[in-house]
Amino acid sequence: MTKHCSFIIYLIASFILAASVDAHIDGKESVHDILASIKQRLLEQKTHEEMVNLKLHALLDFITPDERQALGRNMMQFNVNAPITLYVITDAVLQDDPFWLKERGFIKTELTVDVDNDPFAVWIKDFEPGLIELGITAFQEPEGSYFLAIKTHAPGVELKIDNIYPGQCRVGEFQIGAVPYVDDDGDEIDGAPEELIGLPIVRTMNKWAQLCQLIDAFRMTRFPAVNKPDQIILTWSDNPQTTQTIQWRTSTAIKEGVVMYAKKADFNRFYPKAPTLVKAKTNALETPDIINDPIIHRHTAVLTGLEPDTAYVYSVGDGSDEGWSELAEFSTAPVEIRPFTFIYMGDAQNGLDRWGSLLKNAYRERPDAAFYIMAGDLINRGNERWDWDDFFFNSKGVYERRQLVPAIGNHEAQGHPTLYLEMFDLLKNGPDQVEPERAYWFEYSNALFVILDTNFDIAAQTDWLDATLAASDATWKFVVYHHPAYSSAPNRDNADVRSEWTPLFDKYAVDMALQGHDHAYLRTYPMKNGVRVSEDEGVVYIVSVSGVKMYEQADRDYTAFGMTNVSTYQVLDIHIIGDRLLYRAYDIDGNLKDEIELKK
Repeated sequence: MTKHCSFIIYLIASFILAASVDAHIDGKESVHDILASIKQRLLEQKTHEEMVNLKLHALLDFITPDERQALGRNMMQFNVNAPITLYVITDAVLQDDPFWLKERGFIKTELTVDVDNDPFAVWIKDFEPGLIELGITAFQEPEGSYFLAIKTHAPGVELKIDNIYPGQCRVGEFQIGAVPYVDDDGDEIDGAPEELIGLPIVRTMNKWAQLCQLIDAFRMTRFPAVNKPDQIILTWSDNPQTTQTIQWRTSTAIKEGVVMYAKKADFNRFYPKAPTLVKAKTNALETPDIINDPIIHRHTAVLTGLEPDTAYVYSVGDGSDEGWSELAEFSTAPVEIRPFTFIYMGDAQNGLDRWGSLLKNAYRERPDAAFYIMAGDLINRGNERWDWDDFFFNSKGVYERRQLVPAIGNHEAQGHPTLYLEMFDLLKNGPDQVEPERAYWFEYSNALFVILDTNFDIAAQTDWLDATLAASDATWKFVVYHHPAYSSAPNRDNADVRSEWTPLFDKYAVDMALQGHDHAYLRTYPMKNGVRVSEDEGVVYIVSVSGVKMYEQADRDYTAFGMTNVSTYQVLDIHIIGDRLLYRAYDIDGNLKDEIELKK
């Protein structure tokens, strides 16, 4: 069992997801069981190449008639008391998937609905009063699950929609700005034809899209695990002054892990001292959809009792003479207040090879940077290990030498962020109401860093944020989270983040909010109480992107500087003498794109 699977908040968060497919409609086999059976047969009967290249027509030929019938009716059901036209609104990229729509006589219209800037097609069919049964979202993973609108054909009769299964689905009113999914309030309807406005909307579950996927659900990682350690990464799970956490990966042939380390000053002596050995904790990580590497071993070691402000060298392995990694080094945080530099990046997400070049350029240009902050969406497919394998391959040479301080983005939280929490062992000093490692804080020199999770209940973190900021006497204060309080992309606004947290940023004189998500670079004017203020008063909010996926930028009255289609890394130099912060943003070629100076 992985380290997070038994945590009670995870169980609560997972309940809705599990209940939506595991429960049985009376007398009918559950969709969950049918899909699991099909997947198992595919694994047993298909080659790796056939699995990776599986197409819809081949999958429909593979499943049995009974499975096809059940998958076309057993996903959801409800009763209506009057004749209706049912609108099934599906991701436009799916074409003729869900397969059951045409088979059951639904007609694809010319109507379109926009959800979070993605086009959705509209299928219609008339039904008499009684039971309505609907099938799976799709065998391919779309941008979102289908949702419904309903129009009655009985004037003067109050339409009743009841006995909805799964019970988490909800009925509301179809409007611009309405949320189509009960489990994802980040998606909104931002465009719709007039004939749908005001109709009842049945809000379904966005997680269905992931759960029903069989096409493109099987992957071959480009970087399977081997016996030699790889994916070596430094994080902090305890005091940065006296501890260091190291994680790495091996194949399952390696049953245990060991870290060998020594102070760099001792190692460089003519007669070096013997290194210290620390045994790692080893967990099996199972990802059956990675068909060429379904199980790996993840090793985690925490070095304790280290000296502050000290350089160490280390290697990881299994204890055998041939099993060690190349020597690398790290440094502990200082006790005294000292000038330091760190690097911050927004979303990497797509084009990780290009992002890897930017990361390595940043490391080459600023080897003095103490650690790296990433404000979420490190990868695109947070619940798929092959994407994490790409991330680690492209960050090799940096994150085994400099600590990574990550925040969770929405692409890590596609469902529960299980793989994210397995990949990074982080501080566990967050709110009691929030799963450990999703929010945390640490101090480095004269600066406080508070990492928050905007994918989780915002309000559940507020009291802890208040107490954490209040307890710190650090000169500089930074908050890190994914969804920006001040957005750069058009048609985006995270009002809950702004209303819940920015009053605390103002109250405790936070200096900078380091954000991601919007894929268009933004630096705000200093902001306080929602308005622009002088440089020595407000909070500066940054949105940056380090990958290749780009958005347009809206014209906002809070924008001091913005740019599009530019991948950047940000260097923040904290100078103690004069108490000033020098902030600079660079593109992949090292060209200076933006800079400001903050003074205390």
